[in-house]
Amino acid sequence: MKLTRREAAFGGLGLLASVGVPSAALAWDGLVSDLVEGVEDFKIASDAYVYGYPLVTMEMTRRVFTNVAKPEGTRAPMGQLIKLRSYPDATFRDVTAPNADTLYTTSFFDVGAEPWVLSVPDMKDRYFLLPLLSGWTDVFEVPGKRTTGTGPQTYLISGPNWSGPVPAGMKQLKSPTSLVWLLGRIYCSGTPEDYAAVHALQDQFKLYPLSAGKDWTPPEGKVDPAIDMKTAVREQVNKLTATEYFTLLAELMKQNPPAPKDAPALERFAKIGLVPGKSFDGKAIDARWEKRLPQVSFDRIMMHFKFSDGDIQLINGWGFSTKTGLYGTNYIQRALITAIGLGANRPQDAVYPTSLKPAAGGSYEGSNRYVMRFAKGQLPPVKGFWSLTMYDEDYFFVANPINRYSMSVRTNPKLEKDGSLVIYIQNESPGADKEANWLPAPKGKFLLMLRLYWPDEKKPSILDGSWVIPAVTKVG
Repeated sequence: MKLTRREAAFGGLGLLASVGVPSAALAWDGLVSDLVEGVEDFKIASDAYVYGYPLVTMEMTRRVFTNVAKPEGTRAPMGQLIKLRSYPDATFRDVTAPNADTLYTTSFFDVGAEPWVLSVPDMKDRYFLLPLLSGWTDVFEVPGKRTTGTGPQTYLISGPNWSGPVPAGMKQLKSPTSLVWLLGRIYCSGTPEDYAAVHALQDQFKLYPLSAGKDWTPPEGKVDPAIDMKTAVREQVNKLTATEYFTLLAELMKQNPPAPKDAPALERFAKIGLVPGKSFDGKAIDARWEKRLPQVSFDRIMMHFKFSDGDIQLINGWGFSTKTGLYGTNYIQRALITAIGLGANRPQDAVYPTSLKPAAGGSYEGSNRYVMRFAKGQLPPVKGFWSLTMYDEDYFFVANPINRYSMSVRTNPKLEKDGSLVIYIQNESPGADKEANWLPAPKGKFLLMLRLYWPDEKKPSILDGSWVIPAVTKVG
């Protein structure tokens, strides 16, 4: 059996962990051990790659989402609202780890030249949240039921360099970058009647430049045929050579300035020619790094899921974090969340436990049968809602005969006689009498994500660890 250097590096992680060695650090050294010269510069460049991964990914996502002439489906031109009218299905590939619990109301817009106004209607006590993400993926504000209530509200979203009077009746929200991603979510039961009710609310949202006024008619968008509209964004980012990556990152940093707290990191990155406000000189990149650097750096990002120094908690086969939405200088955590769940909320709004394999070991395989059991009174403690979602190994929905991508109270599962909830996780139907509790799996490998929206802060709570996620167990 012949192993590539990359496979060998990962194969050694378990051994390193078993002997108590700082495995993440040694694995990192092993990944660059073939570079006899310039190892330190390579490490600096890799740190810079990790640092910029969110901003580059946001830009590539923006390009795909906005490369249309008018709003259609999951896309709309810059500054125009995308109003998803139904839940995503197995054909959805725009972002990794989509959800099938809320209807998105989203938009990319640029507040570099002037502020934009966001007007929200009376949501009539319906659960919703409107996280606003900076170009670096930090959730800088979160209007919604948890924070601002459900009454009508109007916001003035301004850029990093704007100063001026705030019109009466508006609340100013300051974005640290020119690029803003509104990633609104509105809860919907999925019935035709509730779809119609949410559609009516979506149609009352308004987004417009301050100078244009609320009766603004947006212009038609320009379509760039050079933009890849088929390949998943994460794959597009990962395919960039080191020079392409840093050239794009440097241009993006001109309009989306790093935070003041990033100064020490930026001082290091200047050694490889990455300087805020300046274009990148590709000559700074060693030719040997063009493909190697992106590969190694992305491996480092994904390794952080296991070797996270506490950023990721591992319990009963589930990994989750309460360090999302706001990252400070924890750049590798920010990059990991970008890679596996772009658009993640602050933990007070949502926590996303993910299970890549059963607690007993091995991999999730559709050829096996599994169950997840919540004891009576031990359903996920939330003030919003919870769901258990099935994904294939690339974090996308799985096509199945009943078109069910997640399990939640909304799907009306049946409780056992003792009051517990048992979810059947397998490729084939568990039988007509159990199908209400069936979460269909693919024939091959898969993973699971449990979403807790607005987790309860009172005990038991996932936020302080007093509520423990049950393990998924293999049957037979």
